[in-house]
Amino acid sequence: MSDAAADRREERLYGRLSELAIATKTYAHAPVFTVNDSNAVTARLPGGHTKNLFLEDRKGGLWLVVVRAHLRVDLGALAKQLSAPRFSFGAPELLKATLGIAPGSVTPFALINDAEHRVRVVLDKEMLALAPLNFHPLRNDRTTAIAPGDLLAFIHACGHHPIIVAIPERGP
Repeated sequence: MSDAAADRREERLYGRLSELAIATKTYAHAPVFTVNDSNAVTARLPGGHTKNLFLEDRKGGLWLVVVRAHLRVDLGALAKQLSAPRFSFGAPELLKATLGIAPGSVTPFALINDAEHRVRVVLDKEMLALAPLNFHPLRNDRTTAIAPGDLLAFIHACGHHPIIVAIPERGP
């Protein structure tokens, strides 16, 4: 993806946030691709740090699971909790086609691109107690901080109704 395309998508996101009167703060940094990559970057940023899992269930249902960065999610237990068929990670092509972003840039902000509302959103209940929350703004060389209530308002404005649950963790 070109920098110009990333810039246009990011500006569209900021425009939508502005229309919704949602305040955010964005930090530029080197690109990050994994939670481990981001640890050095996020250590200096206040608030809750997250990871975002783009999943596909066995019947083709799409899910965006947003959790605290350190959480080791038990995907089998989560699927059972949500009454969903077994989860696997969604293919990069499916991520691009559905949320308009590349791997490494997964974020709830990408719901702005899910006009067909194909993706079900699951939020970590405990994550919502952290403020602000930090996410990529559709690209992995920036981090945008947002209040939890404003995140919920944004998700609703995108036409999604998040499922808020206690996320089951894998053992050591």
